[in-house]
Amino acid sequence: MTTPAPAIRIAQIGAGYWGKNLARNFAELGALAGIVDGHPATAAREAEKNGVPVLSLDQALADPAIAGVSIAAPAEHHASLALTAFSAGKHVFVEKPLALTLEDSRAMCAASETAGRILMVGHLLQYHPAFQTLLDFVQSGQIGTLRYAYSNRLSLGKLRTEENALWSFAPHDLSMLLALFGERPETVSGGGSAWVTPGLEDEFRLDMTFSGGRRAHVFASWLHPFKEHRLVVVGETGMLVFEDSATKPEDKLRLYRHTVDHKASGPEAVKSDPVALAFPADEPLKRECQHFLDCCASGATPRTDGTEALRVVETLLRAEAGARSGVMVT
Repeated sequence: MTTPAPAIRIAQIGAGYWGKNLARNFAELGALAGIVDGHPATAAREAEKNGVPVLSLDQALADPAIAGVSIAAPAEHHASLALTAFSAGKHVFVEKPLALTLEDSRAMCAASETAGRILMVGHLLQYHPAFQTLLDFVQSGQIGTLRYAYSNRLSLGKLRTEENALWSFAPHDLSMLLALFGERPETVSGGGSAWVTPGLEDEFRLDMTFSGGRRAHVFASWLHPFKEHRLVVVGETGMLVFEDSATKPEDKLRLYRHTVDHKASGPEAVKSDPVALAFPADEPLKRECQHFLDCCASGATPRTDGTEALRVVETLLRAEAGARSGVMVT
């Protein structure tokens, strides 16, 4: 008889705005071992809610029964917390972005490899079953050669004061787009405007070019009259739309088989009705948390590992450099 693998136990570091959602999911998966938070009231509330103790960081890292940590802290603290956790022999899940600099990002990847521990980053939409269905469609050639894609991540608020719309919103979109195109962008450019907090762009537009003239665009803003989370993918023989902001499941993922009729008088678009594509109804965050636990148990490489997250950080930095210089960054 095969001996079952021991249950993976996780300490949640940071249980505020987003960390409380991670804590809830790890608790529901039977993996939450404790809450670490610098605000005692927050720590006590989330610990009681999830039936686990409040822990100090030192207690969590010293406990041999705790295999890993989930970090939902301000991005400037990601590297220091992750490096400390790796030094203690823990697996690390860290919210996006991986870090704010390439130096810190590379140090985290190197520490993960040296420690022989998992590094996974919370690029949540990679775990959305609708996006996974869309990605499978593209990679299996069902819409032909990929031509261009764009992603809008727009809403009114929450207004950030510590990071701009590019760093707050676009990591999700870049993670999806880089997975779709499967390569490093040849050029990146971008620009935005700061209206609320000086120096922090409330809206940001990013453009990328890929081999073969393929292009991708991201528009991120928290000064928008309505919520829109939409990814559009245009291929040679079909088009896909993933609209995460749609309220009905049947409206979230649609396939369009529009064609172009090349007549003597010129090309003419031939429209078709959209087809709703089915996908599992699983909660993306629970899938993400389960994936981390599975990788910790098996040693498998996460879908959004440090290398994947490093590519996203590099693209963000190239976009900012382009915005400051006014030129495309190669």
